[in-house]
Amino acid sequence: MPSAADERPDPDNLLAQIRQQEEAQSRGRLRIYFGASAGVGKTFAMLQAARHLADQGRAPLIGVVETHGRADTAALLDGVPPLPRLPMRQVDHRGRALPEFDLDGALERLRDQPDALILVDELAHSNVAGSRHPKRWQDVEELLANGISVYTTVNVQHLESLNDVVGGITGVRVQETLPDTFFDRADEVVLVDTPADELLARLKAGKVYQGAQAERAGQHFFRKGNLMALRELALRRTADRVEDDVQAWRSNERIAAVWKTEASILCAIGPGDEAESIVRSAAQLAQQLAVSWHAVYVETPALHRLPDARRERSLRVVRLAQDLGATTAVLSAQDPAQALADYAREHNLSKLLMGRGAPPSSSSLRRWGSRDLAAHLGRAAPELDLIQVGASATQRSSEAVPGPTFGAAPRRYLWATLACVGVAVLCWPLSHRIANDNIVMLFLLGVMGVAMRWGRGPAVLASFLSVALFDFLFVAPRLSLAVSDVQYVITFVVMLAVGLITGQLTAGLRYEARVSSEREARARGLFELTRELAGALQTEQVIATAEQQLAVQFGGRALLHVLDDDDRLQPSPTEQTLSIGDRSDSGTARWALDHEQAAGLGTDTLPGSQWFYLPLRAPMRTRGVLALRPGDAQTLMLPERRAQLETAARIAGQALERVHYVEVAQQALLQIESERLRNSLLSALSHDLRTPLAALQGLAETLTERLTTRAPDPGAAETALAIQQQSLRINAMVHNLLDMARLQSGALKLNRQWQPVDEVIGSSLQLMGAALARHRVVLDVPATLPLVELDAVLVERVLANLLENAAKYTPPGSEIRVIARTHAATGANDATGENGVGGSGEMRLSVEDNGPGLPPGREEALFEKFTRGHSESHLPGVGLGLAICRAIMQAHGGRIWAERATPQGGARFSLALPLGEPPALPAFDEDGEFHP
Repeated sequence: MPSAADERPDPDNLLAQIRQQEEAQSRGRLRIYFGASAGVGKTFAMLQAARHLADQGRAPLIGVVETHGRADTAALLDGVPPLPRLPMRQVDHRGRALPEFDLDGALERLRDQPDALILVDELAHSNVAGSRHPKRWQDVEELLANGISVYTTVNVQHLESLNDVVGGITGVRVQETLPDTFFDRADEVVLVDTPADELLARLKAGKVYQGAQAERAGQHFFRKGNLMALRELALRRTADRVEDDVQAWRSNERIAAVWKTEASILCAIGPGDEAESIVRSAAQLAQQLAVSWHAVYVETPALHRLPDARRERSLRVVRLAQDLGATTAVLSAQDPAQALADYAREHNLSKLLMGRGAPPSSSSLRRWGSRDLAAHLGRAAPELDLIQVGASATQRSSEAVPGPTFGAAPRRYLWATLACVGVAVLCWPLSHRIANDNIVMLFLLGVMGVAMRWGRGPAVLASFLSVALFDFLFVAPRLSLAVSDVQYVITFVVMLAVGLITGQLTAGLRYEARVSSEREARARGLFELTRELAGALQTEQVIATAEQQLAVQFGGRALLHVLDDDDRLQPSPTEQTLSIGDRSDSGTARWALDHEQAAGLGTDTLPGSQWFYLPLRAPMRTRGVLALRPGDAQTLMLPERRAQLETAARIAGQALERVHYVEVAQQALLQIESERLRNSLLSALSHDLRTPLAALQGLAETLTERLTTRAPDPGAAETALAIQQQSLRINAMVHNLLDMARLQSGALKLNRQWQPVDEVIGSSLQLMGAALARHRVVLDVPATLPLVELDAVLVERVLANLLENAAKYTPPGSEIRVIARTHAATGANDATGENGVGGSGEMRLSVEDNGPGLPPGREEALFEKFTRGHSESHLPGVGLGLAICRAIMQAHGGRIWAERATPQGGARFSLALPLGEPPALPAFDEDGEFHP
């Protein structure tokens, strides 16, 4: 049985549990009502639970509940007392207002409330375009993250992992899916089950769908066979979820005994010839019982020293079990019975299948006293059901596994002999100066050294040789094996026992240290690969990094063949540096890619190849093929090394997919921006430039006609003035386009000088005099304002643009106010310059009007390029003015923003410039003389 030390909890697991508990305390709880199809009663069960909570004084909020016209569900929803309901948010979609779940309203209403609970129906629902999240389950995730508990519903066909299965059964491909990871993270899953016949009866009674929709459902999706299959999927998925909960409970409570909640099978693979027969029997039994099964090979130190051919055969059997659908593992342990019992308990496997003729251990470990391995397993794990499979006569003839012999590794035993002789030679001249007790200690030290260096078998030989040499050389009568003092017999027995025990323990520690070192090396290799690939930003970097890391880890050469944009498998750039005979085969690589199976060395497809080909699988698709030529072909036979390689291939595939989607996102963003710029320019050219050009053409024709008549016409001057005004409009538009290009390219250079703000404002008003002629302008500019370091021409243009917009978008006679004030840096953000303002404060200039105001919610969007207050406005403009203003203010280290002037209306555009320390002005006396 495991010792008390073995039953102590793992500190890492305890820390992980503490972190999970802390996260769970800050998150809401998720309960999912799970069913096989629509109409089983998920929403009804959810509302019943809500009513029960309301009766207890905890009324949940109705976020969104879909009744689908079902009278019983609607009656429960609208019953007395009424449950509090959250109004739906209306989202405009293609000219129609569609109701959607109001996530912001739910957060505002329930955030920071203790025991907050909301009902959100149809978890897999896709939100209308323009919502914050594309999927409703993402809305639920945000609610949970804010500490709000959620009751929700989902059908089995919406689970991502079962989407293809359900589509194959029903012939209907469901587009709205839910990630299995989100489903598995639910705190509770409540199965709402209804038999197929009862559900069909509900459908005919109009309790699932109404009218023609019910008739179509009965002819397609709601067929009895479909419903029974979906019910089985739902039951199995729920059983898997419950099994995971049971395992988590057993782990948290540190329950070692196996609970026979599932008839899972553990197959113990031994080194004998009957191993393949045992594996096939286990696969057949698992298939008959319709349960999962595991296959384990326990490699003891004795088995590890088997000839390569025997060891390779055992590993091939492990591979066979994996091909037959088993979860395989190779365990390194000195006690195979305890290793098997621990593995069965860890995975809650209730049945252990093993060979009767050849237990899964070496012959030297087959018995503990009079007990065989089966008896020892019975004592170590009495809750396990042991099933023994008989072996045929041919298998029994070769079932014995040879233990360590001198012929297996003669050098190790020779070195052990020489080590004992060396200790004797060293102690011989000291025998007259030190006691025999100390000589015994030196011999025991030699045994420990032999065990550490050459293993268990040589340590046993060293123990016997040490006793013999001590008796022959140091015990009277010397140079004889006779013993004159009977007490030395006890010394010999104790010396031999201590030598054997210490040798065995030291050899075991040596073996475990080697296994731990190999395990740590594999983990370190995967960590280094992940770390290096995390920083790769291009496909070429991923290929070079993965090839270098895998070549180091597997002691050979690795090549990555990657798919291009046309799905052609491109060879690795490194392959061009290899000779023709050393290159990988592109045909085999393509086969592995198309079939998504490993090929080449150590597989059933072209096993004679020197290269091993493994698809680079990623979450979305396979990204290429890994070709590996290991330094030792035996490497691929070890399951742990094979698992390491498959994990490394998946990491490389995920890195390739990440880089691919980064490139796709960049290209998509560039295309979107290009398309947006193109459409904006086309709109500007077709609307704003076409109108003045047509006016110029008409005016020019009129002026030409009047001048050719040679008769004096007083209207000619008016026509010429109109041509001039239209030309100025086009010139202003072109200048805006050019200035925006200069600002974005960084070619703008500021001519900063200390200027009085009132002069800049006055210049702007004078420049826009004609545009402001029909408006009343009010100045609120104190005379005591300090100087500001700025580019007067550019800031004047910013103010002129704001004044022009105020005149353009307000009716004649409106009031336009220009306000200037200084503001001290009062906030931490201002003091640190986060808003572009220095620590000494800022100068704020505002232009406000009493017109209709700004479009609601678009205050910030107005400063984007090619954005106008109204997309189809009759007023001329390209939509670059405010974007240029913001760019100019950012170049000054300032900022600009828009807001409503008053709650009743009006618009206010404000800009802020950082205040600095102006230079000291020269001093003059009363007579006007200068004093420096």
